[in-house]
Amino acid sequence: RGISSNQRPKRPLTAYLRFVMDNRPAFREKNPEASNLELIKKLAGAWKELPASQKQVYEEAKKTDWKRYGEQMAAYKAQLTPAQAAALKEERRKQRAKRRSIRAKRELNLLGKPKRARSGFNIFLSENFQESEGISPVAKLKKLFDTWQKLSATQKQPYLQLAQDDKVRYENEMKSWEAKMIELGREDLVRSKKQRLKQKPAETAKQAGTAKASSGGNKAKLKKSEE
Repeated sequence: RGISSNQRPKRPLTAYLRFVMDNRPAFREKNPEASNLELIKKLAGAWKELPASQKQVYEEAKKTDWKRYGEQMAAYKAQLTPAQAAALKEERRKQRAKRRSIRAKRELNLLGKPKRARSGFNIFLSENFQESEGISPVAKLKKLFDTWQKLSATQKQPYLQLAQDDKVRYENEMKSWEAKMIELGREDLVRSKKQRLKQKPAETAKQAGTAKASSGGNKAKLKKSEE
C-alpha cells in the first residue's frame, strides 16, 4: 500500500539509446521529410560508423548511471515491507507477461496468421453496432446482446450459417499457414492435434459416431460368419 512499481528507479539507457536521444533532433532538422523509420535507420548507421573513442563517451556515461541506479534500487527495496515486495513482484510479473503477449501478437500479425472465425453473435454485432442506439459502447453492447438473446432460432440461423462458413475459411487458411510455418522452421506456432480437435468438436463427434457404427457393423458380420 502506498508503493507502486512506477516509483521504482528507471533502468539507465544503453550507450546506443543515449546516442539516439542526443542526435535525433539534429538528424530530424537535416532530414525533415524522413519518416521515423528512415530516421532511425540513419541514426543506426551513424552509430555503427562512430569511432570507438566517441562511443566510449556514451559507454562511460552508461556505467556512471548504472552505479547510481544500483544505489537507488538498494534504497528503494529497503523501504519495502515483505508484503509490498511480494505485491510489486507480482505486478511486474503481470507487466512482463503483458509485454510478451503484445510482442507475440505483433509477430503473428507480421507472419500473416489468419484471423479467428467469428461467432454468430459477433457477426450480428458487427452488422448492427453502428446503428444501435446507446449512450456508450457498453450500453450498445448490452442492448445488442439482449436483442440477440430474444431472436428466434430462425432469425439467428443466417448468422450461425455465416459463422459456420467463416469457421471453414479459418480452418482452410490455418492449414496453409501452418504448412508455411513448418517450412520456415516455426513448428512452435503450429497447433497441436488436441487444439485442432477442439476447433471442430461437432465434426469430431460425427466421425466418432460413424466409426462406432462401422465397428458395430463389422462385429455383427463377424458374429454371423462364425455362426
